[in-house]
Amino acid sequence: MSITVELTYDMSKALGVRSFEVTHARTVQDVVQSTREQFGADRADVFDKLTRVAAVAVNGVLVNYKRGAKTPLQDGDTVTFLKAAAGG
Repeated sequence: MSITVELTYDMSKALGVRSFEVTHARTVQDVVQSTREQFGADRADVFDKLTRVAAVAVNGVLVNYKRGAKTPLQDGDTVTFLKAAAGG
């Protein structure tokens, strides 16, 4: 199973890649954990800071409207970290 993970601009700048593939993810939580592992133990604080201002979507739909971190994934899905923004 192959899942594409797309990162926010800030996350991609910190990692040096815009996206990457994971093959073992069954849920959104698995993808979040894989992304954390990409940052490594020495930059876990950077990951935590960047994800505090990010939302997560599967195939363009925010996981808040699905099953959150337990949202199941299928082969070919795209999980995107989106920078949360607000305005008026």
